[in-house]
Amino acid sequence: MRRGLQPVLEGRRILAARVGRPDLRRPFPEGMARRLTGARVLGLTRRSKYILVALDSGETLLIHLGMSGRILVSGAALGAFHHALPAPARHDHVILDIEGGARVTFNDARRFGLMDLVPTPSADSHPLLAGLGPEPLGNGFDEAGLAARLAGRRSPVKAALLDQRIVAGLGNIYVSEALHRAGISPRRLAANVGPARAGRLVRAIRDVLAEAIAAGGSSLRDYRRTDGELGHFQHSFRVYDREGAPCPAPGCTGTIRRIVQSGRSTFFCPSCQK
Repeated sequence: MRRGLQPVLEGRRILAARVGRPDLRRPFPEGMARRLTGARVLGLTRRSKYILVALDSGETLLIHLGMSGRILVSGAALGAFHHALPAPARHDHVILDIEGGARVTFNDARRFGLMDLVPTPSADSHPLLAGLGPEPLGNGFDEAGLAARLAGRRSPVKAALLDQRIVAGLGNIYVSEALHRAGISPRRLAANVGPARAGRLVRAIRDVLAEAIAAGGSSLRDYRRTDGELGHFQHSFRVYDREGAPCPAPGCTGTIRRIVQSGRSTFFCPSCQK
């Protein structure tokens, strides 16, 4: 999502901002439309599952998609296609008209997403960001660090990896996929992972995320890319949503199972994940 927004927003001014309701998961900041209008976008970064849009006004726009949120770009040349400006849809809650003719729309049917404006110098200390763990694709995520953060935890490793304080940004799909590649059972206690398994897990997490980003993400229900198209990584799932299918691991004759952990579906192979 950040990569899709960057060429449309970075270096450009927000000519007009429209906010269609007072809140999503939490109230919008006071005067958000006024504060966004006229601001120039200096850059876009990502922290965990949040997009951060730095503005020349000295504020940063913090965005989280929630479960059903979408950010769609229209009115701009994207690759070989030009997307015309559509009429606002029912759940288009925030609309940004951008210098150069693009429109960025935040659509959220279930209103679990959020937007906030924070002073840029203190963005990292925002309550939603301050306690986050290391980025899985960053230099701070390694075998020793992961093993140390898992040590002593009595929860299953699947639940621990979904804890954003352990590692930032992992979701249910990618944890299931990474655990399968690493040959680790999602039911194994986090405290019993140890350095060797942690090393396999670090490599598997990075591989899964890199492949998913290259494929444009995973579209099962709500997710769309910024151009409105589906992501494609769901076609590469090894275990997620494949209950009853043969395990794809070389030489394994097991069958993918589904269990529920902490209210979330977990898919794994009981034969090769230990």
